Amino acid sequence: MISGAEIMVKCLESEGVDLVFGYPGAAICPFYDYLSRSSIRHILVREEQNAAHAASGYARASGKPGVCIATSGPGATNLITGIATAYMDSIPLIAITGQVSSELLGRDVFQEADITGACEPFTKHSYLVKNTADLPRIFKEAFHIASTGRPGPVLIDVPVDMQTAEIQEFVYPQKANIIGYKPRTQGHAMQIKKALIAITEAQRPIICCGGGVVLAGARNELIAFAQNSGIPVVSTMMGIGVIPMDSRLYLGMIGMHGHANANRAMKEADLVILCGARVGDRAVSAPQQMAKKATIIHIDIDPAEIGKNMTAHIPIVGDIRLVLRELAEKVTNIVPEEWITCVLRYKEEYTPAGIPENGTGFVEPRSFIRALSQKMEDNAILVSDVGQNQIWAARNFNVKEGRFLTSGGLGTMGYALPAALGAKLAKPKRQVLCICGDGSFQMAMCELGTLCQNQIPVKIIVMQNDRLGMVWEIQTKKYKGHHIATQLSGSPDFVRLAQAYGIEAAYADCNDEAERLAAKMLASEHAFILVCRVNPDAPTI
Repeated sequence: MISGAEIMVKCLESEGVDLVFGYPGAAICPFYDYLSRSSIRHILVREEQNAAHAASGYARASGKPGVCIATSGPGATNLITGIATAYMDSIPLIAITGQVSSELLGRDVFQEADITGACEPFTKHSYLVKNTADLPRIFKEAFHIASTGRPGPVLIDVPVDMQTAEIQEFVYPQKANIIGYKPRTQGHAMQIKKALIAITEAQRPIICCGGGVVLAGARNELIAFAQNSGIPVVSTMMGIGVIPMDSRLYLGMIGMHGHANANRAMKEADLVILCGARVGDRAVSAPQQMAKKATIIHIDIDPAEIGKNMTAHIPIVGDIRLVLRELAEKVTNIVPEEWITCVLRYKEEYTPAGIPENGTGFVEPRSFIRALSQKMEDNAILVSDVGQNQIWAARNFNVKEGRFLTSGGLGTMGYALPAALGAKLAKPKRQVLCICGDGSFQMAMCELGTLCQNQIPVKIIVMQNDRLGMVWEIQTKKYKGHHIATQLSGSPDFVRLAQAYGIEAAYADCNDEAERLAAKMLASEHAFILVCRVNPDAPTI
């Protein structure tokens, strides 16, 4: 005989899971009991939302689904923001929650919450386990759904009596067979042919690379397509790092906080090839106007994304890696030289903002981040939080062979620190740097305890301006300077806080000092926090 709790652990082992993030409670204790006897490493976070963020960072760095665990009631509801964050960025996640005993469901007993109902808008699929014998099938399906097609989070809610009940034997399915779930992977041959004709006829083509390229592991295929076609490339924020940022024909990030030259090239293009990008409002402010002036080729694994924000004249549904590979093999390089000369002139004329404020008592963040990226290894992973720090990093950090991780869809403050520790556990030999503002850092600084307990050597930069900088800037520009609820007076001394955790920390108030301390931080084998004093009036761009 074998219990449901033991089956749950064996299912994770069968999927090759070796690391999970969670916070225990009574309704999930049977599972934790068997987890303690397994080879799976458990990372205890300090708040459940951060378990989901850490699992997200792990998934994005490793390419495998991340696993997070919580108990019933508030434990489960605390996961919701993390699950929604993963959903918006299409991150494969398995969220396992304990639930009150089956016979008590619907009676509002202690720590009962309808978590499957609450998460319905933010999950790719969810399960409420009603029979212990269903657990192997459910876990197999959950991992399959989370990691195929357009990736996303799957929730498994397990009542405590389903964990303690026993069945005769454990048999894990070889494969998932889900009626109605058959994601298309091969692009339609006729649509690909139409795309190739449109590329041949275009005078001002451009490739727009989104996060779908990263998720599909199609970096090499997109680079080959760009090189073989000679078409210039721009990226959304989630597509940063697919093309090395110092590549000749990479023009930069588009959008409301993007590079002016990239936005101009996108606006003037007569053919836009959208690769795994949803083109939301922060990327393209008037997508239908662009579709009226240019032919749009939209490649995406999710048919629901194509045409949602922008009319697609040539839609291609399929695995972007396979589609780009076919396009790269068949495309010919006939991009007019006048167009290449034009976009390169735009790029040359664009001058990045940021002049060192040496001697002024402040670190100039944009020029510091550019200098910082030169000191880091080519395959470093940069994890940015949300706010001004996100835009400073996205616009100025030179991602070469590494990764840029951030919350692009939901814009979740407090994401970076837990996601960085998850990424570091997935890739322990690579540099992992977390950049956050003093507002977002205080949303997750409890996870310094997780860093210390598990000796995770993440490097952290805190941009301290004593403001919710981006909202302060919006209030200044759009609301006549009526500032409310955006001053962070009462914040702790972050250096002394770090030292209280036993983490080495330093403070910089000019660029020379910041760069010197950054070199020391990167050389350290342990966690390190560098606090940079930033001018409260420093602009986002």
